[in-house]
Amino acid sequence: MPRDTALSTSNLTHRYGDLTVLADLSLDVAVGDLTAVVGPNGAGKSTLLRVAAGLETPAEGEVARPDPDRGHGVGYLPQAFTPRAEFTVAETVAYFEAAVEAGPDPERLLDRVGLAGVADRQVGALSGGMRRLLGLAVASVGDPALLVLDEPTSGLDPTMTRRVFEAGSALADDGRAVLVATHDLRAVERDADRVVLLDRGRVRVDGRDVERLAARYESTVEADSGTTVREGAR
Repeated sequence: MPRDTALSTSNLTHRYGDLTVLADLSLDVAVGDLTAVVGPNGAGKSTLLRVAAGLETPAEGEVARPDPDRGHGVGYLPQAFTPRAEFTVAETVAYFEAAVEAGPDPERLLDRVGLAGVADRQVGALSGGMRRLLGLAVASVGDPALLVLDEPTSGLDPTMTRRVFEAGSALADDGRAVLVATHDLRAVERDADRVVLLDRGRVRVDGRDVERLAARYESTVEADSGTTVREGAR
């Protein structure tokens, strides 16, 4: 794997029973980039991210991840992040730091995602957006070279969506690779360095002209059958 590449996948195929969710998929994710994976529901985005994070093993193909000697390799934020409500924000980060024998340095991680001012607040009192930012801080525990974020802004208002993406972009600028699955095309246009359009388990479009590619996805996605899938029909 090239030195500036945090994740490299080659000819990935993955199935759930008779359903093929990834089909001969190859993708490299570079250090310093926030790479956004977009596509309709059922496109294979979450499966790709779980394979990237090492939570699932593909039926076929190869995956090269960061050297575990660099930080803790991969940080993963699932769609459902449910920390204990009675813990404070700082206690939550410290708990995960202890679990992976990293730190402890919750203040630094919370400052990085803009939560330093609520370090002593209980998780149960946080807004949904602040919980996602907390999840991003937890995924960053151990300074992983690759951050994998699955729909981190789903259901959030525009202000909190912007904060989450800006935090992710800052983490990429700090020398990490960030791979994020999302439906939020405005955030992609504003903050992503690269966009990958996934449909029916295949990469349809991959490039750095983010605004043009996001607009192309927003209008239509041409499926193999010749039918058109509207982005709004998720």
